Amino acid sequence: MAERTTPELILHRGLFTTLDRANPRASAVAIQNGRFLKVGQDHEVMPLTGPDTRVIDLRGRRVLPGLIDNHLHIIRGGLNFNMELRWDGVRSLADAMGMLKRQVAVTPAPQWVRVVGGFTEHQFVEKRLPTIEELNAVAPDTPVFLLHLYDRALLNGAALRAVGYGRDTPAPPGGEIMRDAAGNPTGLLLAKPNASILYATLAKGPKLPYEYQLNSTRHFMRELNRLGVTGAIDAGGGSQNYPDDYQVIQELADADLLTIRLAYNLFTQKPKAEKEDFLNWTATSTYKQGTDYFRHNGAGEMLVFSAADFEDFRQPRPDMAPEMEDDLEGVVRVLAQNRWPWRLHATYDETISRALDVFERVNQEIPLQGLNWFFDHCETISEQSIDRIAALGGGIAVQHRMAYQGEYFVERYGHGAAEATPPVARMLEKGVNVSAGTDATRVASYNPWVSLSWLVTGKTVGGMQLYPQRNCLDREAALRMWTENVTWFSNEVGKKGRIEAGQLADLIVPDRDYFACAESEIADTTALLTVVGGKVVYGAGEFASYDQSAPPPAMPDWSPVRRFGGYGNWGEQEGAPLQATLRQAAAACACANDCNVHGHQHATAWSSKLPIADLKGFWGALGCACWAV
Repeated sequence: MAERTTPELILHRGLFTTLDRANPRASAVAIQNGRFLKVGQDHEVMPLTGPDTRVIDLRGRRVLPGLIDNHLHIIRGGLNFNMELRWDGVRSLADAMGMLKRQVAVTPAPQWVRVVGGFTEHQFVEKRLPTIEELNAVAPDTPVFLLHLYDRALLNGAALRAVGYGRDTPAPPGGEIMRDAAGNPTGLLLAKPNASILYATLAKGPKLPYEYQLNSTRHFMRELNRLGVTGAIDAGGGSQNYPDDYQVIQELADADLLTIRLAYNLFTQKPKAEKEDFLNWTATSTYKQGTDYFRHNGAGEMLVFSAADFEDFRQPRPDMAPEMEDDLEGVVRVLAQNRWPWRLHATYDETISRALDVFERVNQEIPLQGLNWFFDHCETISEQSIDRIAALGGGIAVQHRMAYQGEYFVERYGHGAAEATPPVARMLEKGVNVSAGTDATRVASYNPWVSLSWLVTGKTVGGMQLYPQRNCLDREAALRMWTENVTWFSNEVGKKGRIEAGQLADLIVPDRDYFACAESEIADTTALLTVVGGKVVYGAGEFASYDQSAPPPAMPDWSPVRRFGGYGNWGEQEGAPLQATLRQAAAACACANDCNVHGHQHATAWSSKLPIADLKGFWGALGCACWAV
């Protein structure tokens, strides 16, 4: 495309948080050729307007840099998104089961209804999962597969028949099929000692055809844009083979249809053959190959199977195999010699310290400085290990898994042990490279605002106070963890992550002021406007007319996405139209703070059956126009 000589987009009359320490506040930006041309005040930016420049009046709204997830299984998630009924953010089991019942009614045979992670039983007011009997009552004939984190799966009778699990099915390696007194499977699968049985059972279900996978991936990106995500690092995944399972995302990239900037890591697939995987990949792929929208980011999060500790806090900490160091050293040497960075899944300090022994040994012969390698997760990392990582020039990518598993961790190890799991504030104090993400879509939700809320409040999604104030972050520090800090992990420092002249023009306008709203409101934030590379990829409310990036309707026509949308939407459920209307009115209301907060509280409390007349009266008493809904 020809280079423009005038801005393609100007946004003005905004309250910009730039994260540029030399220019922290602005009211306007000009974007030219996909990058920020000018960041300043209206009187400095508006004279740059050209005859075909699109100008958007932000009317005083807060603007933030686009959010970047440091660990998101976006490629795998995109291939399956349209098939999955998402319980992310649903606040009661009754509501969740209502969604399930509606989806069962429209799902044709032989398709399954799948709820594949992204939620915890602790988010429900009932504080429990459904029973097998409840699943069978809602779906006597349609297979239902329900994955709870990576600790268990529930299958109704139809799903047990579909996967062929019966009395004579042997116990599989890496899991447990729970049985009744007669030896028949009950429908409960447990991940003991790892999640292999959960992966293997889910893989038995039907897959979307290729055309539908293209559509599904676009809808997943659209959902992420709705939440303000403009970039992510894909951490690979089990059974996600390269290059076969990357064809969909590559085709979308080639067609200029990506609305998320994506850096991808290559995840080994073959136990006992991991070194061969990386020897082949380093010979056939080039680190950083691709574009600013889709580029190679190195190896991991699985390097060798013997070094992967399982993160189910309902189970005791696993001991890594004695061959871990030898296996890991062989792969790390290949990567270091080829100057490929890597990421390594590690939950426990015991695993991290053993891996560091290997890294330090390799470093004596092949310096690791400048490779931008890092550990993922690190819930129980020690100060000594943090120092060792810093000394080797590495990083730590944390995710909000404890927001979903904190209650289980406390149950096993106690509140004292949970106070710094992971010790995020201490990592920052020590100066190590550290950033934040979700590890979605299975062990946690993809909603970045849940992560930001967890970093700021120290609470789980179930409301448990995990962390004292000393391990919580202020809002700006948390935001940096989701923006400029992530760029080190994709080797893009200075290219994106701030609203700064010369950087890639990625930004969001949230539906509330992140810096002024109540802490309890952070997790419920969505975007009103999302811009990637100067292009509006999502618009809602007063900015809906600027949005030209919506994909075609979700395929197939029975897709749960058509009925229930994404996080916190809940589609056609009782009360959802009222909720959506109230949220829209609150977002558009000129009264801003009080109306936004109180209106949202009532909008998310529709299950209390508060009559709409009472809601109108409440909002009318605020002296604003929202009562008109």
